[in-house]
Amino acid sequence: MQFNYKARRSDGSLHSGQLEAPSEHELAALLHEQNLILTQAEPTVKNSFFKNNKINFNITLGKPVSVVDKIFFTQNLQVMIKAGLALAQALKTLTNQTSNKQLKQILVTISNEVDKGSSLADSLAKFPKVWPDIFVNMIQAGEKSGRLEEVLGQLTIQLRKNHALISKVKNALTYPIVVVVAMVGIGVGMIIFVIPKIMAVFQEVNATLPLPTRILISLSDFVVNNGWWLLIGLTIGLITLIKLWRTEKGRWLGHGLLLKLPIFKNILQKINLAKFCRTLSSLLKTDIPIVQAFQITASTLGNVRYRQAVNQTGQRLSKGTAIATIMAEHSKLFPGLVIQMTAVGEQTGTLDSVLTELAAFYEEDVDRTMSNLSTIIEPILMLLLGLAVGGLAVSIILPMYSLTQSL
Repeated sequence: MQFNYKARRSDGSLHSGQLEAPSEHELAALLHEQNLILTQAEPTVKNSFFKNNKINFNITLGKPVSVVDKIFFTQNLQVMIKAGLALAQALKTLTNQTSNKQLKQILVTISNEVDKGSSLADSLAKFPKVWPDIFVNMIQAGEKSGRLEEVLGQLTIQLRKNHALISKVKNALTYPIVVVVAMVGIGVGMIIFVIPKIMAVFQEVNATLPLPTRILISLSDFVVNNGWWLLIGLTIGLITLIKLWRTEKGRWLGHGLLLKLPIFKNILQKINLAKFCRTLSSLLKTDIPIVQAFQITASTLGNVRYRQAVNQTGQRLSKGTAIATIMAEHSKLFPGLVIQMTAVGEQTGTLDSVLTELAAFYEEDVDRTMSNLSTIIEPILMLLLGLAVGGLAVSIILPMYSLTQSL
């Protein structure tokens, strides 16, 4: 079997190449004879359809690593380190305890890397899809400062807060989404299957139908006769919107529009502010430089407008401008409370504590808003449902009333 491998020389420099070996264990032995220490090996597979091309497969089985799995990792690793367990031994223990197959494979690799002398941060950085920049940078700062236990505790708190925030938003939006989908589905079903049969009776009488009934018949005929074209048009429109959303300009316009919607404007603002304050406060409690802390925080925010504003703040900080002054230039994104509290934190040297308090404030505010969201949206949904049902009822009952009057 042929392997693509990466290995370290005795001076610490990296070396990569290809080598034939019966197994990965034999490959490690062959490299050891050349004074190389194997760090990574992947078998190469030849594809019969493409000669001389080699395709590497890195298949990982099992469900993705969830936020809950990451909380399990940080919390338990913190407990073990606090108890005095060596890092390598703690990682091996976590490997045996986790039930997620993908996380188990990742922890096996990380444990092996740490055994070979790599830092925990460098080992985690090899899995960027699982461990984002904020995670790696905070771990790295903790290792360099000797406060890894404290950093793991901060990461656990942040992961829990973010997970709770996202869960509340999802739970609050589930009910209105289900109602809207059901309304649309029932409406389309009525227009396609029910209305044509009822209206056929009125058309046979050759009576003059009321305007609402004629509109409903025209709508039903249009949908029935052009159903496939409508479906194709909706599919093309949806694909176009998705592609536009994936572009930088499309996301900029879309996220700006979301921040102007009457009900969702305040919710999205509070969610982004809570995440911004919580992430930045966690980073400031480590030895990560403040400019880098802003750059990492920006990458964690979902809204492009907030991401760009935080990035600009980080860039201008290097020129000596105060954080509150830069935030004040983005007053539509950062309310006066955040700007004033940030200014106080800068002046007193307690910015991390102030941001923690702001994060708690906005998280509680989002919690209250999400709890009341169904109460706010439910009357609107009922009104829309009532208008739809009322319109259908009027369109069907009016011609019946006209026919009975003419008899």
